Amino acid sequence: MMDRRSFLRQTFTVGAGTVLAGSSLYSRSKPNTSLTILYTNDTHARLDPFPENATQYAGLGGIARRANLVNQIRKQEKHVLLLDAGDVFQGTPWFDVYGGEVDLQLMSEMKYDAMAVGNHEFDNGLQAFADAASLAEFPILAANYGTRNTPLDGVIRRFFVKETAGIKIGFFGLGIGLDGVVDPKLTGAVQSRDPEIWANGMVRSLRKFQNCDLVICLSHLGYRYDDPRRMDDVTLAGKVDGIDLIIGGHTHTFLDGPEIITNPSGSQTLVTQMGHSGIRLGRIDLALETYLENRGDGISADYYTIGQAS
Repeated sequence: MMDRRSFLRQTFTVGAGTVLAGSSLYSRSKPNTSLTILYTNDTHARLDPFPENATQYAGLGGIARRANLVNQIRKQEKHVLLLDAGDVFQGTPWFDVYGGEVDLQLMSEMKYDAMAVGNHEFDNGLQAFADAASLAEFPILAANYGTRNTPLDGVIRRFFVKETAGIKIGFFGLGIGLDGVVDPKLTGAVQSRDPEIWANGMVRSLRKFQNCDLVICLSHLGYRYDDPRRMDDVTLAGKVDGIDLIIGGHTHTFLDGPEIITNPSGSQTLVTQMGHSGIRLGRIDLALETYLENRGDGISADYYTIGQAS
Protein backbone atom coordinates (compact mmCIF):
# COMPACT_ATOMS: atom_id res chain seq x y z
CA MET A 1 0.00 0.00 0.00
CA MET A 2 1.33 3.42 -0.96
CA ASP A 3 2.24 5.69 1.95
CA ARG A 4 -0.20 8.43 2.88
CA ARG A 5 1.81 11.43 1.65
CA SER A 6 2.56 9.87 -1.73
CA PHE A 7 -1.09 8.88 -2.18
CA LEU A 8 -2.34 12.36 -1.38
CA ARG A 9 0.17 13.85 -3.84
CA GLN A 10 -0.44 11.39 -6.68
CA THR A 11 -4.22 11.16 -6.45
CA PHE A 12 -4.70 14.61 -7.91
CA THR A 13 -1.90 14.52 -10.47
CA VAL A 14 -2.73 11.28 -12.31
CA GLY A 15 -5.61 11.01 -14.75
CA ALA A 16 -6.09 7.26 -14.34
CA GLY A 17 -8.80 5.42 -16.18
CA THR A 18 -11.87 6.34 -18.10
CA VAL A 19 -15.56 6.29 -17.36
CA LEU A 20 -17.76 3.63 -18.86
CA ALA A 21 -21.20 4.53 -20.12
CA GLY A 22 -24.16 4.72 -17.77
CA SER A 23 -27.80 5.05 -18.70
CA SER A 24 -30.07 8.02 -19.30
CA LEU A 25 -33.35 7.77 -17.41
CA TYR A 26 -35.13 11.04 -18.02
CA SER A 27 -34.79 13.37 -20.96
CA ARG A 28 -36.11 16.93 -20.96
CA SER A 29 -35.19 20.02 -22.91
CA LYS A 30 -32.78 22.31 -21.05
CA PRO A 31 -33.40 26.00 -20.48
CA ASN A 32 -30.35 28.20 -20.13
CA THR A 33 -29.70 27.58 -16.40
CA SER A 34 -28.74 24.04 -15.47
CA LEU A 35 -27.76 22.64 -12.07
CA THR A 36 -25.70 19.45 -12.08
CA ILE A 37 -25.80 17.28 -8.95
CA LEU A 38 -23.10 14.59 -8.62
CA TYR A 39 -23.28 12.09 -5.80
CA THR A 40 -21.74 9.03 -4.12
CA ASN A 41 -22.55 6.89 -1.10
CA ASP A 42 -20.97 4.10 0.93
CA THR A 43 -17.51 4.54 -0.55
CA HIS A 44 -16.11 2.59 2.46
CA ALA A 45 -12.46 3.70 2.26
CA ARG A 46 -12.15 2.26 -1.26
CA LEU A 47 -9.51 4.75 -2.36
CA ASP A 48 -7.80 2.33 -4.73
CA PRO A 49 -9.63 0.53 -7.54
CA PHE A 50 -10.73 -3.04 -6.91
CA PRO A 51 -7.90 -5.45 -7.80
CA GLU A 52 -7.88 -6.88 -11.31
CA ASN A 53 -8.32 -10.36 -9.84
CA ALA A 54 -11.27 -9.44 -7.61
CA THR A 55 -14.24 -11.79 -7.83
CA GLN A 56 -16.57 -8.76 -8.19
CA TYR A 57 -16.01 -5.29 -9.65
CA ALA A 58 -12.51 -6.17 -10.88
CA GLY A 59 -10.60 -3.01 -11.78
CA LEU A 60 -13.51 -0.68 -11.00
CA GLY A 61 -13.57 2.41 -8.81
CA GLY A 62 -10.70 4.45 -7.43
CA ILE A 63 -10.88 7.96 -6.03
CA ALA A 64 -8.27 9.29 -8.50
CA ARG A 65 -10.54 8.36 -11.37
CA ARG A 66 -13.54 9.85 -9.60
CA ALA A 67 -11.65 13.10 -9.06
CA ASN A 68 -10.62 13.16 -12.71
CA LEU A 69 -14.21 12.63 -13.83
CA VAL A 70 -15.58 15.32 -11.51
CA ASN A 71 -13.00 17.76 -12.82
CA GLN A 72 -14.03 17.00 -16.40
CA ILE A 73 -17.69 17.60 -15.59
CA ARG A 74 -16.90 20.88 -13.84
CA LYS A 75 -15.14 22.07 -16.97
CA GLN A 76 -18.27 21.32 -18.98
CA GLU A 77 -20.94 22.57 -16.56
CA LYS A 78 -21.09 25.92 -14.77
CA HIS A 79 -23.08 24.96 -11.65
CA VAL A 80 -22.07 21.65 -10.07
CA LEU A 81 -22.75 20.16 -6.64
CA LEU A 82 -20.84 17.14 -5.27
CA LEU A 83 -22.51 15.24 -2.41
CA ASP A 84 -22.14 12.02 -0.41
CA ALA A 85 -24.66 10.04 1.64
CA GLY A 86 -22.36 8.57 4.27
CA ASP A 87 -20.27 5.53 5.22
CA VAL A 88 -17.09 7.07 3.92
CA PHE A 89 -15.27 5.11 6.65
CA GLN A 90 -14.42 1.39 7.03
CA GLY A 91 -13.68 -1.31 4.51
CA THR A 92 -9.99 -1.25 3.49
CA PRO A 93 -6.57 -0.91 5.18
CA TRP A 94 -6.71 2.83 4.46
CA PHE A 95 -9.29 3.12 7.22
CA ASP A 96 -7.50 0.67 9.50
CA VAL A 97 -4.35 2.80 9.38
CA TYR A 98 -5.67 6.35 9.01
CA GLY A 99 -9.18 6.19 10.47
CA GLY A 100 -10.89 8.10 7.68
CA GLU A 101 -8.56 11.10 7.69
CA VAL A 102 -7.24 10.46 4.17
CA ASP A 103 -10.77 10.00 2.80
CA LEU A 104 -11.98 13.32 4.18
CA GLN A 105 -8.84 15.14 3.06
CA LEU A 106 -9.26 13.86 -0.49
CA MET A 107 -12.97 14.66 -0.51
CA SER A 108 -12.05 18.17 0.58
CA GLU A 109 -9.55 18.41 -2.28
CA MET A 110 -12.34 17.31 -4.62
CA LYS A 111 -14.51 20.09 -3.16
CA TYR A 112 -17.40 17.99 -1.93
CA ASP A 113 -20.22 20.27 -0.82
CA ALA A 114 -21.56 18.06 2.00
CA MET A 115 -21.91 14.51 3.30
CA ALA A 116 -24.31 12.66 5.57
CA VAL A 117 -23.21 10.74 8.66
CA GLY A 118 -23.16 6.98 8.11
CA ASN A 119 -23.16 4.38 10.87
CA HIS A 120 -19.57 3.37 10.06
CA GLU A 121 -18.37 6.88 10.80
CA PHE A 122 -18.65 5.79 14.47
CA ASP A 123 -16.44 2.72 14.12
CA ASN A 124 -13.44 4.18 15.97
CA GLY A 125 -15.54 6.06 18.53
CA LEU A 126 -16.66 9.65 18.89
CA GLN A 127 -13.32 11.35 19.46
CA ALA A 128 -11.71 9.63 16.48
CA PHE A 129 -14.68 10.64 14.33
CA ALA A 130 -14.39 14.23 15.55
CA ASP A 131 -10.63 14.29 14.91
CA ALA A 132 -11.03 13.02 11.36
CA ALA A 133 -13.97 15.35 10.71
CA SER A 134 -11.81 18.34 11.63
CA LEU A 135 -10.03 17.75 8.30
CA ALA A 136 -13.24 17.98 6.27
CA GLU A 137 -13.67 21.33 4.52
CA PHE A 138 -17.39 20.72 4.00
CA PRO A 139 -20.40 20.19 6.31
CA ILE A 140 -21.12 16.76 7.79
CA LEU A 141 -24.88 16.48 8.29
CA ALA A 142 -27.30 14.56 10.51
CA ALA A 143 -30.29 16.59 11.73
CA ASN A 144 -31.73 13.73 13.80
CA TYR A 145 -28.59 13.04 15.85
CA GLY A 146 -28.36 14.76 19.21
CA THR A 147 -24.69 15.42 19.99
CA ARG A 148 -24.81 17.70 23.03
CA ASN A 149 -22.05 16.96 25.57
CA THR A 150 -20.20 14.71 23.12
CA PRO A 151 -17.05 15.28 21.02
CA LEU A 152 -19.34 15.64 17.99
CA ASP A 153 -21.11 18.73 19.33
CA GLY A 154 -20.43 21.40 16.73
CA VAL A 155 -18.92 18.85 14.36
CA ILE A 156 -22.15 17.38 13.00
CA ARG A 157 -24.54 19.99 11.61
CA ARG A 158 -28.28 19.74 11.01
CA PHE A 159 -28.34 21.70 7.76
CA PHE A 160 -26.62 24.28 5.63
CA VAL A 161 -27.66 26.61 2.80
CA LYS A 162 -25.77 27.36 -0.39
CA GLU A 163 -26.54 29.89 -3.12
CA THR A 164 -25.67 28.84 -6.66
CA ALA A 165 -27.14 29.21 -10.15
CA GLY A 166 -29.19 32.14 -8.86
CA ILE A 167 -31.12 30.07 -6.29
CA LYS A 168 -30.85 29.04 -2.64
CA ILE A 169 -30.44 25.34 -1.91
CA GLY A 170 -30.99 23.87 1.54
CA PHE A 171 -29.30 20.63 2.57
CA PHE A 172 -29.99 18.50 5.63
CA GLY A 173 -28.86 15.05 6.73
CA LEU A 174 -30.58 12.06 8.31
CA GLY A 175 -28.76 9.21 10.05
CA ILE A 176 -29.97 5.68 10.65
CA GLY A 177 -31.16 4.67 14.12
CA LEU A 178 -28.05 3.66 16.04
CA ASP A 179 -29.61 1.14 18.44
CA GLY A 180 -28.78 -2.36 17.27
CA VAL A 181 -26.62 -1.00 14.45
CA VAL A 182 -23.60 0.47 16.26
CA ASP A 183 -22.07 -0.69 19.54
CA PRO A 184 -23.30 1.75 22.25
CA LYS A 185 -19.72 2.01 23.52
CA LEU A 186 -18.85 3.74 20.24
CA THR A 187 -21.78 6.16 20.14
CA GLY A 188 -21.70 7.27 23.77
CA ALA A 189 -24.32 9.94 24.52
CA VAL A 190 -25.25 10.54 20.86
CA GLN A 191 -29.02 10.25 20.47
CA SER A 192 -30.70 9.12 17.26
CA ARG A 193 -34.15 10.67 16.94
CA ASP A 194 -37.19 10.15 14.75
CA PRO A 195 -36.14 10.94 11.15
CA GLU A 196 -39.67 11.78 9.96
CA ILE A 197 -40.18 14.39 12.68
CA TRP A 198 -36.79 15.95 12.05
CA ALA A 199 -37.22 15.89 8.28
CA ASN A 200 -40.49 17.80 8.62
CA GLY A 201 -38.78 20.32 10.88
CA MET A 202 -35.83 20.79 8.55
CA VAL A 203 -38.03 21.28 5.49
CA ARG A 204 -40.14 23.84 7.31
CA SER A 205 -37.05 25.72 8.48
CA LEU A 206 -35.34 25.65 5.09
CA ARG A 207 -38.46 26.63 3.13
CA LYS A 208 -40.00 29.16 5.49
CA PHE A 209 -37.11 30.75 7.35
CA GLN A 210 -34.18 30.21 4.96
CA ASN A 211 -36.29 30.82 1.82
CA CYS A 212 -34.73 27.91 -0.06
CA ASP A 213 -35.83 27.17 -3.62
CA LEU A 214 -34.60 23.55 -3.48
CA VAL A 215 -34.29 21.15 -0.54
CA ILE A 216 -31.95 18.16 -0.72
CA CYS A 217 -31.79 15.44 1.95
CA LEU A 218 -28.62 13.39 2.37
CA SER A 219 -29.91 10.23 4.00
CA HIS A 220 -28.25 7.17 5.49
CA LEU A 221 -31.55 5.52 6.38
CA GLY A 222 -31.51 2.96 3.55
CA TYR A 223 -33.45 2.77 0.30
CA ARG A 224 -36.38 0.41 1.02
CA TYR A 225 -37.16 -2.22 3.67
CA ASP A 226 -39.78 -4.96 3.85
CA ASP A 227 -40.25 -4.23 7.56
CA PRO A 228 -42.79 -1.36 7.83
CA ARG A 229 -41.39 -0.42 11.24
CA ARG A 230 -38.10 0.69 9.68
CA MET A 231 -37.98 4.15 8.15
CA ASP A 232 -36.40 4.22 4.70
CA ASP A 233 -35.94 6.78 1.94
CA VAL A 234 -38.94 5.69 -0.11
CA THR A 235 -41.23 5.83 2.93
CA LEU A 236 -39.82 9.18 4.01
CA ALA A 237 -40.39 10.65 0.55
CA GLY A 238 -44.02 9.53 0.65
CA LYS A 239 -44.64 11.04 4.10
CA VAL A 240 -42.77 14.36 4.10
CA ASP A 241 -43.64 17.29 1.86
CA GLY A 242 -41.11 19.70 0.44
CA ILE A 243 -38.05 17.54 -0.26
CA ASP A 244 -36.94 17.76 -3.88
CA LEU A 245 -34.28 15.07 -3.77
CA ILE A 246 -33.20 12.34 -1.33
CA ILE A 247 -29.70 11.02 -1.98
CA GLY A 248 -29.45 7.84 0.04
CA GLY A 249 -27.01 5.30 1.38
CA HIS A 250 -26.61 2.35 3.75
CA THR A 251 -28.31 -0.40 1.72
CA HIS A 252 -25.73 -0.33 -1.11
CA THR A 253 -28.54 -0.18 -3.66
CA PHE A 254 -27.56 0.22 -7.31
CA LEU A 255 -30.25 2.35 -8.92
CA ASP A 256 -29.91 3.29 -12.56
CA GLY A 257 -31.63 6.59 -11.79
CA PRO A 258 -33.95 8.25 -9.30
CA GLU A 259 -37.29 6.79 -8.31
CA ILE A 260 -40.12 9.33 -8.36
CA ILE A 261 -42.27 9.28 -5.20
CA THR A 262 -45.47 11.29 -4.76
CA ASN A 263 -45.59 13.00 -1.37
CA PRO A 264 -48.73 13.97 0.62
CA SER A 265 -49.21 17.30 -1.17
CA GLY A 266 -49.18 15.57 -4.56
CA SER A 267 -45.77 16.92 -5.47
CA GLN A 268 -42.84 14.67 -6.37
CA THR A 269 -39.67 13.71 -4.56
CA LEU A 270 -36.74 12.01 -6.29
CA VAL A 271 -35.05 9.16 -4.39
CA THR A 272 -31.70 7.81 -5.54
CA GLN A 273 -28.66 5.77 -4.46
CA MET A 274 -25.47 4.68 -6.25
CA GLY A 275 -24.40 1.34 -4.80
CA HIS A 276 -21.10 1.33 -2.91
CA SER A 277 -17.31 1.53 -3.02
CA GLY A 278 -17.11 4.42 -5.49
CA ILE A 279 -17.93 2.14 -8.41
CA ARG A 280 -20.46 4.64 -9.72
CA LEU A 281 -20.88 8.39 -9.73
CA GLY A 282 -24.50 9.49 -9.96
CA ARG A 283 -25.62 12.54 -11.88
CA ILE A 284 -28.85 14.54 -11.94
CA ASP A 285 -29.29 17.67 -14.06
CA LEU A 286 -32.08 20.13 -13.30
CA ALA A 287 -33.15 22.64 -15.91
CA LEU A 288 -33.99 25.15 -13.23
CA GLU A 289 -36.52 27.42 -14.90
CA THR A 290 -38.57 24.42 -16.03
CA TYR A 291 -38.12 22.47 -12.80
CA LEU A 292 -39.07 25.32 -10.47
CA GLU A 293 -42.20 25.98 -12.51
CA ASN A 294 -43.25 22.32 -12.49
CA ARG A 295 -41.29 19.98 -10.22
CA GLY A 296 -41.99 16.95 -12.39
CA ASP A 297 -40.24 18.44 -15.43
CA GLY A 298 -36.76 19.64 -16.32
CA ILE A 299 -35.03 16.54 -14.92
CA SER A 300 -32.37 14.39 -16.55
CA ALA A 301 -30.49 11.60 -14.80
CA ASP A 302 -27.47 9.48 -15.58
CA TYR A 303 -24.67 7.57 -13.91
CA TYR A 304 -21.05 6.73 -14.68
CA THR A 305 -19.37 3.43 -13.98
CA ILE A 306 -15.78 4.23 -13.13
CA GLY A 307 -13.48 1.71 -14.78
CA GLN A 308 -10.25 0.94 -16.55
CA ALA A 309 -9.13 2.66 -19.73
CA SER A 310 -10.36 0.85 -22.81
